[in-house]
Amino acid sequence: MAATGTEAKDLTNHHNSDCFVQLSNPNIATMKEDVLYHFNLSTSTHDFPAMFGDVKFVCVGGSPSRMSTFIRYVAAELGLDHPGKEYPNICAGTDRYAMYKVGPVLSVSHGMGIPSIGIMLHELIKMLYHARCSNITIIRIGTSGGIGLEPGSVVITQQAVDECFKPEFEQIVLGKRVVRSTNLDAQLVQELMLCASDLDEFPTVVGNTMCTLDFYEGQGRLDGALCSYTEKDKQAYLRAAHAAGVRNIEMESSLFATMCSACGLRAAVVCVTLLDRLQGDQINTPHDVLVEYQQRPQRLVGHFIKKSLGKA
Repeated sequence: MAATGTEAKDLTNHHNSDCFVQLSNPNIATMKEDVLYHFNLSTSTHDFPAMFGDVKFVCVGGSPSRMSTFIRYVAAELGLDHPGKEYPNICAGTDRYAMYKVGPVLSVSHGMGIPSIGIMLHELIKMLYHARCSNITIIRIGTSGGIGLEPGSVVITQQAVDECFKPEFEQIVLGKRVVRSTNLDAQLVQELMLCASDLDEFPTVVGNTMCTLDFYEGQGRLDGALCSYTEKDKQAYLRAAHAAGVRNIEMESSLFATMCSACGLRAAVVCVTLLDRLQGDQINTPHDVLVEYQQRPQRLVGHFIKKSLGKA
């Protein structure tokens, strides 16, 4: 059933007027060629407008295999799949990232952590800019550790925060500390939550997401090679995070939010929780259950895309 009335208007408002991808870098306009090295793409060897000009939805996630699975899922959901159809990796010339496309949807892997997603986003956003893409919605779909949530719960990020629960991202540029905000699109959060209600398949909440630079000590785990604190210390920290509105922890959301906001991209983060960190540090859930958990953000975002295109 297609979206109607107010819901349809909410989901298509951002398509009513062209909003082109912006770059916050005047140097790009003076370059004769822009080589996107980690994608193995270049403005001199590839026709970006022809390849990507129709893209409206970009979904990014850590794993190449997960993003390949996602593009096949979206193709089937949008009625664009058929037996034997192949979805080649557009970045097959490099082993850094993987990129797949079907119709108006682009699916890109970003690896693990802020450095990896940062490199990918610089080149992805420049690619969308060179392709003259407009009205882009970009969503990170991934996994996370929950705080006070049942494993398998999906968190739609309201605000990305740092390890001190501040909504900011700090980077050293030319030896100087630069702090940027981590704003995400509030309307998009509401639209995604509405889609979760439509599906009614798994617990979904809106909450803050803490982004860390490390999987072990940075997230208060007790099972790394280094640990200088106690279980009591860990519990106090995680409960303070929960009191500050944090519902899950991952390693990419703050830079993702910062870069997308600076370049005029409507962005959201949708992650499933694989465990409740208040109950432990290691993931011991059966593999088949974890696979189903990882599909939950894909199903939610797939429904959002269908609904936005009037195909739900």
